[in-house]
Amino acid sequence: MLNFETADVPVIDLMGFRDSSLRRSMVVKDIGNACRRFGFFQITNHGIDQFVLDGALSSAFDFFSLPTEEKASFMSNDVHKPVRYVTSSKDEVDKIQFGRVFLKQYAYPLEDWVKSWPENPPAYREQMGRYAVEVRKLALEIIGAITESLGIGPKYLSDKMEEGMQVMASATGLEILGTEDGKWRVIPELKGTLQVLVGDHFEVLSNGMYKSVVHRATLVRESTRISIASFHSLGMDEKMETAEELVDEEHPKGYKKSSFRDFLNFLAKNDTAEVKAFIESLKIQH
Repeated sequence: MLNFETADVPVIDLMGFRDSSLRRSMVVKDIGNACRRFGFFQITNHGIDQFVLDGALSSAFDFFSLPTEEKASFMSNDVHKPVRYVTSSKDEVDKIQFGRVFLKQYAYPLEDWVKSWPENPPAYREQMGRYAVEVRKLALEIIGAITESLGIGPKYLSDKMEEGMQVMASATGLEILGTEDGKWRVIPELKGTLQVLVGDHFEVLSNGMYKSVVHRATLVRESTRISIASFHSLGMDEKMETAEELVDEEHPKGYKKSSFRDFLNFLAKNDTAEVKAFIESLKIQH
């Protein structure tokens, strides 16, 4: 039996976050602190009904439980495919696998992509689609809070995000890499709580003030645990670059701009096990 240390990460209560009150400013401050220190935080009272969360998890679990032949049509190693299923080979099942068992699907605009999602299990499209819509609304609010915490305003990315990408991915397990000691830790399971991870493009936007957290999915034979990730970015070819407001003589621009397509192209050409490689490739050496 394999044992993993549990990550100690901030839990932020969003109660009152949507009000124009002192509580909102406190939540924004807490989010900024979490992004700066950990690149990761969990949220409660986020507004997504437990029924929606349970439905999405149930449909993901049911998909992974299907016979292999049912899932075979979605198998692909092409990172550009909008819907693809990736799994470990039979001779690898006794080892811990990192990011090799997942179903990825484009999700926004939902009406453009949902018909390409799996038809089995029968409730998959309805339940996962309902979650995709709700989590995107929440993500846009959180993105606004993050840019507000940077001092560049809650609407800094609003227009660009309206034309942005949403990619859903179901995977077995989730761990993050500690920023201080470099140890992998399991994300604690708190029912109804959602996790927020700062990605590479937010590290670029913030000029390194907020760090992209390194994470991985794991497959452990002794247990089954499903994680559903919702990735949000600008449009496929829209470049994310460092906010000019965060660049000065003491803090010169530290990153090159890049798009979601640049990220996919990088994955296609490089070993995806090199988890920090993409953000490292964007750093400007002074």
